[in-house]
Amino acid sequence: MKSWKRFAAIGLIAAAAPVCNADEVTHWNDVMLDLYRLDFGTGCPCPLARAGAITHIAVFEAINSIERTHTPYRAYIPAASSASKEAAVSAAAFRAMSVLFPGSITPLTNEYNARLALIPDGAPKTAGIAVGIAAADQILAEREDDGSLIDTPYTYGTAPGDYVPTPPSFNPECNPQWGQVASFSGVDVRQYVPAGPLGFTSMAALIQSPAYAAQVNAVKAYGARFSTVRTAEQTKIAFFWANDVNGTYKPPGHLFDITRVVSEDHALSLSQNARLFALVAISMGDAGIAAWHAKWSTDIDLWRPVSAIRSAANDGNPGTIADPNWESINPFSPPFPAWISGHATFGAAHAGVMAEFFGTDSVTFTCDSEDPFYNALPESGPRTFNSFAEAAIENGVSRVYLGVHFPFDASDGNAAGFAIGHMVGQSLFLPVCRADFNSDGFSNSQDFFDFITAFFAQSPASDFNRDGINNSQDFFDFLTTFFVGC
Repeated sequence: MKSWKRFAAIGLIAAAAPVCNADEVTHWNDVMLDLYRLDFGTGCPCPLARAGAITHIAVFEAINSIERTHTPYRAYIPAASSASKEAAVSAAAFRAMSVLFPGSITPLTNEYNARLALIPDGAPKTAGIAVGIAAADQILAEREDDGSLIDTPYTYGTAPGDYVPTPPSFNPECNPQWGQVASFSGVDVRQYVPAGPLGFTSMAALIQSPAYAAQVNAVKAYGARFSTVRTAEQTKIAFFWANDVNGTYKPPGHLFDITRVVSEDHALSLSQNARLFALVAISMGDAGIAAWHAKWSTDIDLWRPVSAIRSAANDGNPGTIADPNWESINPFSPPFPAWISGHATFGAAHAGVMAEFFGTDSVTFTCDSEDPFYNALPESGPRTFNSFAEAAIENGVSRVYLGVHFPFDASDGNAAGFAIGHMVGQSLFLPVCRADFNSDGFSNSQDFFDFITAFFAQSPASDFNRDGINNSQDFFDFLTTFFVGC
């Protein structure tokens, strides 16, 4: 039975069966995906990606403040090296999610108490809880005024090409302000969005071009409900990546689940998982910001294929022919403009940062989907990919086969996402050298002299193992680290 069906039937976060090789990081990620399966985000992936980024940043900052092996997200939080990392993860994840998902506070509290009960009482547990809470409070405070709660009125355009609500539900616009949300990486990720679809920055010039007509005709043929050219394999691809409906873990959750699969394949440690999931989460958080900037904050807030095809008689393009009754294979179009594809941007950001973490794009993995339309097909089940990029590109093109995006939505979303993912993987949470005592970028005799000076002065900085005491153990630990080098 699919996990989303099990969750819906039982209604308890803790009901999900244990995952092989799960640790506290992957466990709390699974708890978060159960919350994704509910109606949180009202069909919009950006709030989900934001919640994932905040939660996993808190988890990483807590563990990294205990180990101090990588550059922090903001600053190391005071913590003894003996603090329980498991307690820190549980406390950080619970604290963050209890704020981000206030409607689920009771099951979250029950889950938190159950996880803490598995950890022996004592000073390490107490210290771990403290650093986890502090890490979550730090990132929650930083993101409190990040622009995500601004309710920006949106005025629909009336010219051909302008986005309008789509049938059959005609849902209102989704997060039109999100392109102005502060990025998680600290980089203005809007710079990675192409100038415009097919290079056009004018709506009128775009929709009257032969290239645009070719794009419309492609999705009209391949994405139609009763397409005569879409193959059975392309139909499988269309629904495999969808996960648009409640009861599924939504597109960001699908990518988090793929992260778990690859983590288990490589037997990553707790600390490695904390770093990997935080990098993935930041990439997806920033991918949503970049994609929604393109959708709502540029000069081209592009209509969806269903609108373009049904209203083709009004676009001034001789290469398009209207079909007022055209329907996509997907039963609805998401409530936001077409360009660029959120699926494609999220998927490529995930692929880029995964390739950076593992040092190669050529990683083979097998993953499944929770989409109910996919699992209702005559042939469904897991799919195998030989690289992260292969999966991301298929993710993007799936939206064309589904009938909700033009091909350039996918290719431009891929371009932005890959750039974001690689940027995050190359610039955040880099390894640090503890032998570089004075943090000047080198490990040399000056570090040795500076530590000795601090040690004999009984400076708090010479508490190298952070046990709260300056003694010979600190001296021994520093010398060991220093002579091993970086």
